[in-house]
Amino acid sequence: MTPIELAALIRTCLVDAARAGEVGIDPADVPEPRVERPRQREHGDWATNVAMQLAKKAGIAPRALAETLAARLTAADGVARAEVAGPGFLNITLEAGAAGELARTIVEAGAQYGRTTAKAGTRINLEFVSANPTGPLHIGGVRWAAVGDSLARILAATGADVAREYYFNDHGVQIDRFARSVLARARGEGVPEDGYGGRYIEEIGEAVVADALAAGEPDPRTLPDDEAQEVFRRRGVDRMFAEIKAALHNFGVDFDLFVHEDALHESGAVDRALARLREAGRLYEDAGATWLRTSEFGDDKDRVVIKSDGEPAYIAGDIAYYLDKRERGFDEVIIMLGADHHGYIGRMMAVCAAFGDTPGRNLEILIGQLVNLIKGGEPLRMSKRAGTVVTIDDLVEAVGVDAARYSLARSSADSPLDIDLDLLVQRSNDNPVFYVQYAHARTRNVAHNAAAHGVRREDGFVPAALDHPADGALLGLLAQFPATVTQAAELREPHRVARYLESLAAGYHKWYDQCRVTPRGEEPVTDGHRARLWLNDATTQVLASGLELLGVSAPDRM
Repeated sequence: MTPIELAALIRTCLVDAARAGEVGIDPADVPEPRVERPRQREHGDWATNVAMQLAKKAGIAPRALAETLAARLTAADGVARAEVAGPGFLNITLEAGAAGELARTIVEAGAQYGRTTAKAGTRINLEFVSANPTGPLHIGGVRWAAVGDSLARILAATGADVAREYYFNDHGVQIDRFARSVLARARGEGVPEDGYGGRYIEEIGEAVVADALAAGEPDPRTLPDDEAQEVFRRRGVDRMFAEIKAALHNFGVDFDLFVHEDALHESGAVDRALARLREAGRLYEDAGATWLRTSEFGDDKDRVVIKSDGEPAYIAGDIAYYLDKRERGFDEVIIMLGADHHGYIGRMMAVCAAFGDTPGRNLEILIGQLVNLIKGGEPLRMSKRAGTVVTIDDLVEAVGVDAARYSLARSSADSPLDIDLDLLVQRSNDNPVFYVQYAHARTRNVAHNAAAHGVRREDGFVPAALDHPADGALLGLLAQFPATVTQAAELREPHRVARYLESLAAGYHKWYDQCRVTPRGEEPVTDGHRARLWLNDATTQVLASGLELLGVSAPDRM
């Protein structure tokens, strides 16, 4: 019996009690109860507080309602006992056979176990990374790559149609500084004031010259400054962005959509968005500038959208970009930004409301905190190539893709993160990614040994044979996977999946020490051996599915 099936049984018992006049509730008002694992295992397999939720509406004491419900549940197939605790909690223990059926459910469902249709029909635009193409992707952007891609996978597991989007900032002063820097280094000059340094600038400059000459164009270094800068801008940005995309691809992150900031301005999207706000009475003129009435929608002040010189302010592009996403048919827009963007939240939520949308539903903004890499007990601060920051390539070279992705996704993104690189290369239980991957490899080894000893799933499954306390504990952990995925999606917190996997790995290792899948010596194969092979293989599936949601491999051997 799965938690979903138990919740349905509890609801049925409540509806039947209401129809029988045992409780004063309209059967139509009975909600879908929530069941959870009790904090103390000896209290039972599952617990619910539904009696406490409904007692006031039913005009009955919570304990009395819980006792009525307990009597009906105890008489139901698959329930061993239901006991009232405290002010009205209900602790439920399943019969071994009913609890053990979960192993078959998981194995037969395969990769579909844990997936739901809760968000089916919802189109979500998830924008993350979106780093300026002015240098290699640094560690802050790498964190969003791991978290964002994991979140996209988790949202898709709840049935949502998710589009991963990268906003290509190719408009403005940052790109101009980049172009001037590449041109200067290509000409053998020093780094301009406020320009970019690092070996990668010289490499891009050399590549721009080589590409231009290969295309039959004149050496761009010999062109007048304005023409030369435009060539180095166009070709340099393309080169840099190609490097970023390649690095992300090697990291297991690919995007469905790329939107260029320049295109928003050139296509007239900015003008159209502002015209729509003007028609709605959201804009006004003051001191030669055009302002958006964001203070009417919760912002701390109104914002200039067209400056007094007639040029659009930076927020104008953001306004157009948000509307563009909504007009492309996305129901929910999620934007992941770095720690220095807190001030962006209020103004963009006001923009969302100004268009008649609902902040927090149509638009969400997630803020990620800084990452510090530690090696040899000291902060790792410098990239040989980038010169000033640690890059995605530095991290992958140090620990590999799996360890990098897992370590970045296993902690809440809104908290600063310290990553010990020395720990992540250790093959020990102190290394969380190794610990989880090793659990998966161990399940595969157990299955291999079982086959060698003639233990086969196809010879039958007797769920009641899963009668050891360790069996029940592992089944309880496996039962929590769907709820974990759903909660991670709802809260936008992929780290919940990682922490769950670590708990499951710990539970599996304990089970492995206490229960056998293969017979000893000349012992015959029993129903218990076969049932535990089903349980072992169910654990294999959930570990593999959870790791896949984080974009981490599930190796068969370690």
